Amino acid sequence: MSDLPSKAPSPIVCYGLAVYLIGSLLWRVLIPAHEYPGSTALYLGMAVDLLAIIGLVGIRAGVPKALFWIALIAGLGLFAIRLTSTASWWTGHLMYSVR
Repeated sequence: MSDLPSKAPSPIVCYGLAVYLIGSLLWRVLIPAHEYPGSTALYLGMAVDLLAIIGLVGIRAGVPKALFWIALIAGLGLFAIRLTSTASWWTGHLMYSVR
């Protein structure tokens, strides 16, 4: 195809994406949501999570294997949380409480 050498992604991007996915899962599991976002914010948040997972798979060569698998499981966990209840579907958090 091309004779150009492939360029490895920046370590900041590799580790940043993994940290984003893991941190986002921890945030959504440990902190309860207090309000429902609009449908646009719901679908935008899901799209960002999906793109982060796709990006992680795309740069998997630049991430240590253990960190890659932890981040991938965390990314899939973000979508698994949404399947637990109606409140979780809308908020993306495992718990929901009204202040």
